[in-house]
Amino acid sequence: MSAARYTVLQTVLRTGTVVAQLPVTGISFTETLNAAGAAQVGIPLSCPQADPTSLYAGGSGLVVTRDDEPVWGGILWNLAADLAAGTLTLGASGYHSHYKGRNLADGFAVVDWDIADILKAWLNRPNAVGTDLSAVMPTGRKRTRQWTKYELKNVADSVEELADNIGGYNFRYESYWIDRGKTLGNRFLISDRSGSPNPHVLTHRENCNVTSVTYDSTALATTAYAVGADNGAGEKLVGISSNTDLGTRIPTKNIVTTYSDVKETQTLILKAQATVNAGMAPVAIPSLTLYPDMFRPQDFVPGDACTVSADSGYVALSHDFVVTERKTDVDTNGRETIALSLANKELFSNANPS
Repeated sequence: MSAARYTVLQTVLRTGTVVAQLPVTGISFTETLNAAGAAQVGIPLSCPQADPTSLYAGGSGLVVTRDDEPVWGGILWNLAADLAAGTLTLGASGYHSHYKGRNLADGFAVVDWDIADILKAWLNRPNAVGTDLSAVMPTGRKRTRQWTKYELKNVADSVEELADNIGGYNFRYESYWIDRGKTLGNRFLISDRSGSPNPHVLTHRENCNVTSVTYDSTALATTAYAVGADNGAGEKLVGISSNTDLGTRIPTKNIVTTYSDVKETQTLILKAQATVNAGMAPVAIPSLTLYPDMFRPQDFVPGDACTVSADSGYVALSHDFVVTERKTDVDTNGRETIALSLANKELFSNANPS
């Protein structure tokens, strides 16, 4: 496989219009499951493209392309100039970061709406970055959500909280060409929370290097309590769920979470059940680096479920994992390094029985 050609394009954030191709000195970009992700791009401090009248935080977009196909896109939020080194480092976050700064200022109240319709209503209201929602299809799963205008519920938080629940979803933003070479867009995608099947099997010392595996019992829960809003009588609503089987194997271990704006007991019960389901067993978290020139970043999308195999002392893995993060680094010589972080598939599938 020949070396890939990377470019970084500056865009007008509101329209996606390409402004310039930046002369990069290094690229690092991360796509994170159900989060904004981030990118850092270095350019010469004194190049013509380092123009503060057109390249500025909060109003410029950055899109990374690999062999002319977009692989990451987002918003330029900060710049750091190193006068001694003569470099300008651009710091960006994915398009989801736009919705971190938007709120449901008019309130929101729906009863038994499909998840897809709720997402479209939330994202369409403040959409100033052209996010395409046409790929969000009906899920058949209905939810109720109610907030007053005085709560100023954050849009990004709403999307994340709805995802992280029984019957939830994984979400990501994808950059694409609207008019090749001229205009770029971004679309919002959702997929099954239990992971989208990926055909690749990652085997330690064959096509990847498993650099570390951590085993974490923090999320173990024999009983979970989800505390919600005041019921109007000075008491908090509470949803409770227990794992009696786990309770026979380990000492009692409770987890209490707070959702101060949730006003439905059934929603709190679902959240408590999701916490219990996610805490059935210790979480194995492998990190690995793909062997050079064997895969493209697009071959592993956060939310994909693939098999990881490793046999080294205490570590004996041959199991399905969900990709939670993909990090790609490109050095000044164009060498590409792709690293993945993963977590037990059960962590996601147990929380999504519907």
